[in-house]
Amino acid sequence: MKSKELRELNNEELEHRLDEIEEELFNLRFRVMANVTDKPADIKKTKIEKARILTILRERQLQGINYSAPPSKKQEK
Repeated sequence: MKSKELRELNNEELEHRLDEIEEELFNLRFRVMANVTDKPADIKKTKIEKARILTILRERQLQGINYSAPPSKKQEK
């Protein structure tokens, strides 16, 4: 996911995605060590996505913003 897409998620969704990424990273490392995977570069991509999520969560923490729900978008008629 791109940063823009991640910023649209609320904190709970980001934390859930972070858990998924950590599990995926564990599995990728295991597959690389067992020489099962064809793409060891996937580890780097997964780490980058993890860093993006952690950065967004930290920015929100420093700003004192608690995104318990996605930001509402006003619809114009």
